[in-house]
Amino acid sequence: MPVDAVPQDVRSRRRLYGVLIFVGLISIPWIIQFIVQLRREIYVPTEDAVIAKMFELAKVTKDDVVFDLGCGDGRIIIEAAKKFGCQGVGVEFNPTRIAEARVLLAKSGVNKDLVDIRLGDAFKVPDLERATVVTLYVLPAFMAELEPQIKTRLKPGTRVVAHDYWFPNIERDQFVEVDVGGPRPKYLYMWTVREAKKK
Repeated sequence: MPVDAVPQDVRSRRRLYGVLIFVGLISIPWIIQFIVQLRREIYVPTEDAVIAKMFELAKVTKDDVVFDLGCGDGRIIIEAAKKFGCQGVGVEFNPTRIAEARVLLAKSGVNKDLVDIRLGDAFKVPDLERATVVTLYVLPAFMAELEPQIKTRLKPGTRVVAHDYWFPNIERDQFVEVDVGGPRPKYLYMWTVREAKKK
């Protein structure tokens, strides 16, 4: 059909669709960046009762090294150091949460030599192999992305406890519900790292 034969309103709609598609395509990188940033910014503190149950599941002792990936204000590792006298390492991407963690540590009376609070990427922890306990309260996408490191970098016997979300391809050892008096219970998943199967 000749262009002149196409009604003006149809040509206008086509031009509008073209502009919208173009704008949508050039916006994709910014949208992805926004989603990644939003994922990193989300922070929901873990309740005390849930923290206590995480310690119970992991059987934390003074000999453990507890790594909390996405540690928020550091409450889990600070409480572990305070309660058991063990070492704790917290890794958090958000500088605001890190500042809060350092204030909380100062107020806790815990020996600062026991707690290492780091501003950094939880996917790039250089000494993750030191962990004997790993705690997590992160979104499902993070769990899936972290799973290969859990399988390959942690030594056998390391206990991993996650709040509300699970690894998609690792069979859990334990699952418990924790009643915190809210609209729903909190869910905890626990795994123990096994020796790699010999081929």
